[in-house]
Amino acid sequence: MLALLFFFSIAWAPAESRGGAGAACTDSRSSSFPFCDVSLPVPDRVADLVGRMNLSEKIAQIVSNASGIPRLGIPGYQWWEEALHGVAESPGVKFAAPVPSATSFPQVILTVASFNSSLWNKIAQAISIEAIAMYNAGRSGLTFWSPNINIFRDPRWGRGQETPGEDPLLSSKYAAYFVRGLQEGDYDEGTAISTMQRRPTRLKVSSCCKHFTAYDMEKSEGTDCFHFNAQVTVQDLQDTFDPPFRSCIVDGQASGLMCSYNRVNGVPSCADYTFLTETVRNSWGFEGYIVSDCDAVALLYEYINYTTTAEDAVADVLSAGMDLNCGTFLLRHTAAAIEQGKVTEAAVDRALSNVMTVRMRLGLFDGNSGETYNSIGPDAVCTREHRQLSLEAAEQGIVLLKNSGNVLPFPRNDLMTIAVIGPSGNATETMLGNYAGVPCQYITPFQGLQEYTKGVVFEPGCKDIMCNDTTLFLAAVRAAENSDAVVIVVGLDKDQEREGLDRTSLLLPGYQQDLVLEVSKVAKGPVILVVMSGGPIDVTFAKGNCKISSVLWVGYPGEAGGKAIARVIFGDHNPAGRLPMTWYPQAFAEHVSILNMHLRPNTSTGFPGRTYRFYTGENVYEFGHGLSYTNFTYTNFSAPSNITARNTVAIRTPLREDGARHFPIDYTGCEALAFKVVAYISNTGTRDSDHISLLYAIPPAASSSLSPPRKQLISFKRQHLIAGRCAKVEFDVDTCKDLGLTNEAGTKVLVHGDYKLSLGDIEHVISLTLLS
Repeated sequence: MLALLFFFSIAWAPAESRGGAGAACTDSRSSSFPFCDVSLPVPDRVADLVGRMNLSEKIAQIVSNASGIPRLGIPGYQWWEEALHGVAESPGVKFAAPVPSATSFPQVILTVASFNSSLWNKIAQAISIEAIAMYNAGRSGLTFWSPNINIFRDPRWGRGQETPGEDPLLSSKYAAYFVRGLQEGDYDEGTAISTMQRRPTRLKVSSCCKHFTAYDMEKSEGTDCFHFNAQVTVQDLQDTFDPPFRSCIVDGQASGLMCSYNRVNGVPSCADYTFLTETVRNSWGFEGYIVSDCDAVALLYEYINYTTTAEDAVADVLSAGMDLNCGTFLLRHTAAAIEQGKVTEAAVDRALSNVMTVRMRLGLFDGNSGETYNSIGPDAVCTREHRQLSLEAAEQGIVLLKNSGNVLPFPRNDLMTIAVIGPSGNATETMLGNYAGVPCQYITPFQGLQEYTKGVVFEPGCKDIMCNDTTLFLAAVRAAENSDAVVIVVGLDKDQEREGLDRTSLLLPGYQQDLVLEVSKVAKGPVILVVMSGGPIDVTFAKGNCKISSVLWVGYPGEAGGKAIARVIFGDHNPAGRLPMTWYPQAFAEHVSILNMHLRPNTSTGFPGRTYRFYTGENVYEFGHGLSYTNFTYTNFSAPSNITARNTVAIRTPLREDGARHFPIDYTGCEALAFKVVAYISNTGTRDSDHISLLYAIPPAASSSLSPPRKQLISFKRQHLIAGRCAKVEFDVDTCKDLGLTNEAGTKVLVHGDYKLSLGDIEHVISLTLLS
């Protein structure tokens, strides 16, 4: 959210107007208002509150920096807070005493590499506790515009680091577990989140999933996300781009949704009635608020000339179903739009009711009687438990890409000398990535390795990440010559990838690759290459280089990243992370336009497709790749060999039943087709370790007319296995949901033929027979 037009107009709201003693319904003037009566249903309270406002007061409440209404005892409220991987700096968050910092967890792309839904939920729970503590201290609001669940479609996207990666199932699971953790609390992997229980009325904090939809570029090839018109097929929308948002709403039951800057097939997302009302509200049953990305409403008129007047822009977004304007555009133009008859006050009332419902659910109009979490204070921030969780998240996500000769882990030896080389070898802020706050502490890679041996020296080799000259190479080379081992930490930072900035190359910046090669030539011991980045990097030069023993990808590992890296290198943690995105070669960036939104390959144009599901070209490392310091084997695989079903089965959209908020997925004719996959996995090595089992489905050849995925992740599990032991791994498979394919019309169907289930090196064929 760049907020280019108005950032300084939504400055920090004073603490006395944000909660606690300044909250609504705490003074004698408001005690007689029905909207303050916590015994009444929330819809009745909201209706009473909206009915007491005049038009100007209403309009002032549907913008991100909402004004107070003194006559009703309502304080101002700043909606814009961020918490992608910890409470982050944003207009609604102020890091100052008594809360000068917050736990900074690894950037999302690394956390998701753990493939651990329980971990995602625990991180969100920790973030929500720290958010409430900051709110109680007058340093934050309670409405967090997180998570970012856009598909990491192109490896150059600057914000790919914020996302759960390129796979729709993985992203969908992350959305559900993270949102539940923020809003409700404990919802670990053992809980059947797919049961879609009715949401609780009370929210810990409000979570808002962004950016709906098909948003995945910043500034490339002469255009930017504000002007970009994403040309997307219905098939790709239904099959790839929209599932994480559906899961966010249906499974996660998020209370907020953000519409994106870009147009989709000509229509701005925030002005698309089909998206916001027909799909999100009517089909998915969303009952929260929809907020624009910052200045996305102003863009319609002032930047892309989608409307001829400002009032038309107001009418378009309110009529489409948007509720809250991040910015000031609605504040400035809604009254005129109503006067001109382009939109009605009833549309404002609808939007106002949606935003006030969320504030009610947060207890902001409950007075002292509603402050369920008012005992959470500053001592709940940066706790030992939260900092330990940040360390564990980094450890669980780190991916071992290469380990020739089993050089890693290093032996414990106090006399061992290590040269730490590279522009990120002593990184601090770089470890946080995009959308970060003020961390509790920093443990750099250099500091982390110093905990294991006294003989650690650091030479950056480059002045910065850009590495535009070689003047520091000589000192780095000499350090490598005089050390028993070399750890080279290279990669990217926010000068290469961030909001507003896409990459143009997949190679290491500047002379970083030359630094690695020069140092590795003279090293007398093992060389470990550590890649710190959000997006993938073409490290082909290291993959086949016998002088570079091992390669680790560490993402942006958060405040304790250096300790996590050291613990992996010395074997105190056995790496088990898997890549959540494909690592493409540089040739991909040279031949494929980032503006091409297609996912499926096109042989006539030479387009190779995107993501592991469709990409047909060579990769550097594939989605799901990740090594360990031990070995695993699968045996005793069990699953049906034959399934009989009707010839076509469409998966219906969510339904409402009996007026309650239920979202059962009605698999017509499929109830009896669910089955279990069971296998045994053995740790045949000498080290205890976690292991991630990835179950894929490969569609039948008969489905080629649908341009199906080459393979599709349908389930995953992370387990801890003791060396020499085995354990059972079990998956529940829904034939229609997991084996179904999306056709060009966006309908999911089953296809007659032989499907394959793939688990490790095992492939199992299931013959699906469709009866007419």
